[in-house]
Amino acid sequence: MAQGKTAVVVGSGVAGLAVAIRLAVQGFAVNVYEKNAVPGGKIGTISIKNYHFDTGPSLFTEPENIQELFALAGEEMDNYFTYHKVDEACRYFYPDGTVIRAFTSPELFAAELNTTTGEAKEATLHYLQDAGKLYNKVGDIFLNFSLHKWRTWLNVRVIKAFTTIKPSYLFKTLNGYNGTQFKSQKTVQLFNRYATYNGSNPYKAPGMLSVIPHLEHNGGTCYPHGGMINIANALYKLAEKKGVTFHFNTAVTSIIQTEGKVKGVVVAGKNIFSDIVISNLDAYYTYKNLLHNPLKAKGILKQERSSSALIFYWGINKIWSQLQLHNILFSNNYKEEFEHLFTHKKLYHDPTVYINITSRHDASHAPEGCENWFVMINVPANQQQDWEALKMQARQSIIKKINEVLQTDISKYIEAEEILDPAGIDANTGCFMGSLYGTSSNSKLAAFWRHPNFSNDVKNLYFCGGSVHPGGGIPLCMRSAKIVAGLIADSSNDSYSIPAQTHTVA
Repeated sequence: MAQGKTAVVVGSGVAGLAVAIRLAVQGFAVNVYEKNAVPGGKIGTISIKNYHFDTGPSLFTEPENIQELFALAGEEMDNYFTYHKVDEACRYFYPDGTVIRAFTSPELFAAELNTTTGEAKEATLHYLQDAGKLYNKVGDIFLNFSLHKWRTWLNVRVIKAFTTIKPSYLFKTLNGYNGTQFKSQKTVQLFNRYATYNGSNPYKAPGMLSVIPHLEHNGGTCYPHGGMINIANALYKLAEKKGVTFHFNTAVTSIIQTEGKVKGVVVAGKNIFSDIVISNLDAYYTYKNLLHNPLKAKGILKQERSSSALIFYWGINKIWSQLQLHNILFSNNYKEEFEHLFTHKKLYHDPTVYINITSRHDASHAPEGCENWFVMINVPANQQQDWEALKMQARQSIIKKINEVLQTDISKYIEAEEILDPAGIDANTGCFMGSLYGTSSNSKLAAFWRHPNFSNDVKNLYFCGGSVHPGGGIPLCMRSAKIVAGLIADSSNDSYSIPAQTHTVA
């Protein structure tokens, strides 16, 4: 127990909420400071003309991360939060008219790919089995422990885990690896898409990312009742129940450090002293704005930023039976699309379009006979582009793509609209440049160069959230909170540190 110990959490994203709960359970008096009026970080919500939208993450996997948190706190999760599993992880639409239903059952998914693309069932099942083995062996290390502590590697589990790693995971790109596993280019494109789950390019990111489909097709895809916002709401209520104190509309302006040790934070010109400080902000902003260390902040930028998103929230006054909860409308030239995003830093004229429709599972999210469409395309990180012009360009491209798939003029059914661009994502959520996942995974050793969960320079300063290890997305943010809480609980957490690097290894 940490009786009498105090902790400050800067930011109330899902990782900040989770780490606050864990520290409260450990006995810390925890204060969370949030610049916005509500908790949740990227998980937000808006209502437009009786249409309800989750504004950020839309995919929910690994509910056991949340279940574990409630069990740790000694509370029944069902009293705060419920969900159900869905049969289809996603529905994919190709330019030639092919439609693939990606069932969450591996057997049904394999049969569907066989019917639609001619892909051997055994190939799909083998791929997903390998993804499961990789996740359960290597993922145990990469996702549950700090990669920047020597003691992580001084364990027999590391040897066992590395026997699972095939050379092609490391020395082939995700596209290259997928090309050796499947005969159909449609199947390759489908599994290439998983690189976008951490804002990366499948033609550069390593084959190790083939682990990601395990979450949807072996573990299952879920829908949280009430929408994604209820994940944040449930964690917030649990944190309050455990005694965590929240300060909304209250920005931290500085982290106090003396002689290499954290002392607290500055809020509205007042010093708030604390034994521990955890930043749930983007690591770049933490160094630049709170630690006032532009050199360290600049070092983080030597790593390639992840992609961002351009999101259209559309109220659609018609029901479209062709669509499901999650839908992907593929571009005709996937490789060229990613070259535009990561090499040329431009929008592609024929973008892959993602459509999320939560009213499929929550009728209250749209008026009767209507649907709420969360329509997103991947775009480059914000580099002061003319987003007003790009939004109109993208809108036309998206509508053209949807019209081709649905054989209609979708524009006449749009009766409500709001748009979020990378600059807005940066302003609203503190993701530098609007990069949703901090840094990309477009290099073989990207996982090792991601910022650690602790500071090598300032004792008792920690980091959680999507911009640090192990990465972005709700499951990994929850894992980052667990790692931080474990480091704090470990009395020897300041020993055996591997110096953090801030440059990219190709």
